Amino acid sequence: MSFHVKPLMTGVLVASLFIACNSDQSHGEKTAGEVADSSSNPVETKNPNSDYKPAFEGQTRIKGVKTQTPLEVKMLTDSLVYPWGITSLPDGRFLITERKGDLRIATAEGQLSAPITGLPKVNSDGQGGLLDVAVDPDFAANRTIYFTFSQNVPPGTLTAVGKGKLAADEKTIEGATVIYQGLPAFPSKLHYGGRLVWDKEGNLFVSTGERSDTISRPQAQHLNSALGKVLRITKEGKPAPGNPKFNATDARPEIYSYGHRNVQGLAIHPVTGDLWEDEFGPKGGDEVNRIEPGKNYGWPTITYGLEYSGKKVGEGITQKDGLEQPVYYWDPVVSPSGATFYSGDLIPEWKNNLFIAALSGMHIVRLVIENNKVVGEERLLTDQQQRFRDVVQGADGALYAISDGEKGRLFRIGKK
Repeated sequence: MSFHVKPLMTGVLVASLFIACNSDQSHGEKTAGEVADSSSNPVETKNPNSDYKPAFEGQTRIKGVKTQTPLEVKMLTDSLVYPWGITSLPDGRFLITERKGDLRIATAEGQLSAPITGLPKVNSDGQGGLLDVAVDPDFAANRTIYFTFSQNVPPGTLTAVGKGKLAADEKTIEGATVIYQGLPAFPSKLHYGGRLVWDKEGNLFVSTGERSDTISRPQAQHLNSALGKVLRITKEGKPAPGNPKFNATDARPEIYSYGHRNVQGLAIHPVTGDLWEDEFGPKGGDEVNRIEPGKNYGWPTITYGLEYSGKKVGEGITQKDGLEQPVYYWDPVVSPSGATFYSGDLIPEWKNNLFIAALSGMHIVRLVIENNKVVGEERLLTDQQQRFRDVVQGADGALYAISDGEKGRLFRIGKK
């Protein structure tokens, strides 16, 4: 099924749905956005939840932009069951995870394989389950894949990283084993993080959440905890060489950055090689950050969001010495999930733009970034009314996005 998108299409999409899916209970505000009529106006037109002021111009509600290339959007399949992560295989196909614990191969035309067996048991309650998947840089030689999932470990659950070999017949994962556990375990079904992305040295960045509880929340600031962090590990699950050193004697050597709430997107800039992330805020305060090693990104000490009750978080401050400011934030939230930088030639105007799948926002975010600042924002696929979970660039230069749900969809976004 194809949908043709006019490059200068205008209009206003008004949604009044209260979105509360069991995969994102703690982030289910009514946030389906409105599309601005003018490319010079911010795409967000709704009132913010708080009266907080940005730290610098352009930190939020930047001017809107419009893709000039005529686009064609194809819905390739709606037979996925709560898909969570998608990654490209070297031959142009895709690996897609489903939260209940299944892994599938999809062709660029949307044909799905049967579920691939051999993966460990997952806890799929709440926001848990089989989460992200990444293909080894040497996949052509070793057929190894890496995946994250929520694992039952007393006294609760944790974010685990596993690896295994895709069998030659592509029906099973051979030798699946857990290589890393984001300790401590905690009795919560929320905020697992779980994104994976490779650095240029062949190490894995892994994101974790702080488990969305007032008891566990402070551990985002604790260096002896893996909660609320971006981690950097080797293919064997060990701390990667060159990780930052911290003054704390009990600091975990796998920590790369800290002070995060629930990192749902990780992406490497194709030119600079910098690591970027997006993470859920509470009621307002979703963030995009450029991650530098050893830095503290503030949660829960500073935030541009509020508690879901409407009360201030902590002292109700948005800035503090020694704590990093987000490059960009949203209020109200869009629930930013999987992210990718565009590096293809199919749509040149998208070069080096950051694309983010938005869940409660029900669109694909396009952020134009110059000199590490966001200078433009666009909302794509608003007409589809889907909770977008992840987005990846295909071998053909198009973007491929998956949407959350019992009839999860795979979309191709390419040139008309």
